Amino acid sequence: MQACPIAPVVDLVFSRWTTPILWTLNEYGRQRFVELERRIGVITPKVLTQRLRQLERDGLVTRTYHAEVPPRVEYEISPLGRSLAPLFHSLAEWSPNLAKVEAAREAFDTHEPAHRRP
Repeated sequence: MQACPIAPVVDLVFSRWTTPILWTLNEYGRQRFVELERRIGVITPKVLTQRLRQLERDGLVTRTYHAEVPPRVEYEISPLGRSLAPLFHSLAEWSPNLAKVEAAREAFDTHEPAHRRP
């Protein structure tokens, strides 16, 4: 039995690039690779390819290959991936609290006793 039952979920969903990929596919629907890359912005093609393959392996994303000239590949969030939408929604609703987190950090840094500083 694990000490924290949500740890595997956090490891799966909240890695550096997984969250923006899943969020983008959930928000905007089916995307071609280049569209997804543009929407995310700062991800490299190599990393996007690696993460998409892993998400497909995990069953969170589906990849559809269209045998056309030129070939076309589309990615979309799977039903399993879509089941994470309420979690993303809850986190988005919580995000205004980030200002409070920043204020708490500033207050801590300002009032931290000298003996606790590294």
